[in-house]
Amino acid sequence: MNSIKTKRAISRITEMEEKFDSLRQSVRALEDAIMQSQDFRDNYKALKKYMDSGKWLKDYETDEKGELPSELKRGVLSQDGLYDLLQDASDVIISLKGLTKRQ
Repeated sequence: MNSIKTKRAISRITEMEEKFDSLRQSVRALEDAIMQSQDFRDNYKALKKYMDSGKWLKDYETDEKGELPSELKRGVLSQDGLYDLLQDASDVIISLKGLTKRQ
């Protein structure tokens, strides 16, 4: 029963089982990411519009004048923070588009 043919089959099945488990885990992770992609898209569009509309600059200037409460969370108003985040998001979008083209 431990013939060379059987040993090869066992080795092949073991290797493919590892790939099967890995792919299944990746598919589940991607499914979760896809479920979040609508939020990603909506948030990206809203933040891009906020920055491009001039409202970000008005809010930034209001903060610089000290007119906002000190306890207000305002990471979105950091000079490079929003721009860098939008650039990172754009890079992710480009990468995802590239992945779909490689199939």
